[in-house]
Amino acid sequence: MQKTIRKRLYDTETAAVVKKCTVGQFGDPAGYEETLYQTSEGYYFLYVCGGPASPYAEENIQSMAKAKAKTWLAEHE
Repeated sequence: MQKTIRKRLYDTETAAVVKKCTVGQFGDPAGYEETLYQTSEGYYFLYVCGGPASPYAEENIQSMAKAKAKTWLAEHE
């Protein structure tokens, strides 16, 4: 998936996965995945997707500041 945010292109195909977290099992309508990526330029973003009853009923990309990415990592150890 690709998304441009504030003139920056975030692309799950070219960025490196830092960490992936899965809640629930495949097919669970409330289940979802959060994947933290880092671009080659050092920017972080979160790719999210999930079932219709999850917080992420539609796939999306959210940009993240470095400090927020570190906090997310600490919360998902």
